[in-house]
Amino acid sequence: MELRGERECTDCGARWSYYDTGAIVCPECSSPDTVAVDEQRAVHTDSPVEFDLTPMRAAIDDLPRQELGEQTADACREYVRQRGFVSGGDLLPIDDTYLAARELAGVADTVRRAHSLTDDEEWYFLELLRGADAGERPDPEDVPESMWPVRGLAYANAVRDYRRDVRQWLDATDDVPGPAYAGEVLGTIEDHVRRMRALQGDVPPKQAEGLVVAARGLGSYLRAEDADGLALARETLDGLEGQ
Repeated sequence: MELRGERECTDCGARWSYYDTGAIVCPECSSPDTVAVDEQRAVHTDSPVEFDLTPMRAAIDDLPRQELGEQTADACREYVRQRGFVSGGDLLPIDDTYLAARELAGVADTVRRAHSLTDDEEWYFLELLRGADAGERPDPEDVPESMWPVRGLAYANAVRDYRRDVRQWLDATDDVPGPAYAGEVLGTIEDHVRRMRALQGDVPPKQAEGLVVAARGLGSYLRAEDADGLALARETLDGLEGQ
């Protein structure tokens, strides 16, 4: 959506950016009587949200795995629900915290439903729980094969959401570098997203990672006219074609 970011409190006169707080209530006096004061609207899909898995980590030895999985999945989904990739008109990258949160939500759901876990699956869940809120995620070669579909679907959905925001940003932004190139790459990314989702994410983790690399390369090109980023996106997508 396109929003006017700068707001002013009609009670105390304080000014702040909605893009930074995500709230129309005055941060100084808590008054709800505030108004937007800038004339220009900007695309804004991201919200400031805390992602803290400390309570779940503290309960690892106390809660049954099914209950721990449910609480973890809920926390991850709440974080993902409020995240986006455009802030006050600025296009953002796909960050590792968002990817890890999407992945952990799926893994935690699997843990919640499972009657038992293998040692590798248990390690994978706990490793994500240990560092997802800091943007840490296991390397592709460390993902247990039984969890390939979880990672693949999580990353396909993340790139789908990124592509959606990029499209909205492109529609509202002037002087975009090489819009034809961007549209071409976005279309190819969408083809791979559809394929991966049709397979329910059941692809090798390196393929899922490649899709993220391509989306990040395109984002780098759009944000900073980084020709190397566009080349990386194309090269990576070409490599996925034969897999």
